[in-house]
Amino acid sequence: MPYNPNIHHRKSIRLKGYDYSQAGLYFITICTHNRECFFGEIVGANNDLPEMILNDAGKIANDCWFEIPQHFPNAVLHEHIVMPNHVHGIIELTDNVGARHGVSLPDNTGNTAGTSHGMSLPQQPNTNQFGKPIAGSVSVIINQYKSSIKRWCNKNGHEYFKWQSRFHDHIIRNEQSYQIISEYIINNPAKWQDDKFYK
Repeated sequence: MPYNPNIHHRKSIRLKGYDYSQAGLYFITICTHNRECFFGEIVGANNDLPEMILNDAGKIANDCWFEIPQHFPNAVLHEHIVMPNHVHGIIELTDNVGARHGVSLPDNTGNTAGTSHGMSLPQQPNTNQFGKPIAGSVSVIINQYKSSIKRWCNKNGHEYFKWQSRFHDHIIRNEQSYQIISEYIINNPAKWQDDKFYK
């Protein structure tokens, strides 16, 4: 492949050196291509209680999110919402699937901490030196989720639908961060017109 600076120097949005297969909480944002409002609309944006009204595609996106633990028993779902052109959600990995697939933790890595909600916080970063997808990792979970929606679209007259190629994640490291992010997700419809994804 010829050198292309737009491809070969694309900045990674993953945390360098972090193993996304280890136990912990992850705030995920997945966007549609060009932020197309494909999943429905916010109704009553000027009222006190605006509401996200899902269309058929939005309902599928919502249903597929709820089905994630059926395919990935190590995944626990916390708050989530399907918005017109993106999906926000918190996914908890309950065990270190990287360790089960031969990705070793550094000797100085401590045990996963617990919180009052029974949540586990991510351990110190470690690296999958071979860069191969690990079953049950955040990347594999999200890629399968995105593929499920795309397959439904292809079968239902929406072949043009595309996701943004990558997704955004934030590693939730403490209780305060968890609470702030949870409230942000819950209140997303009310703040839609101020949202950076608003289009």
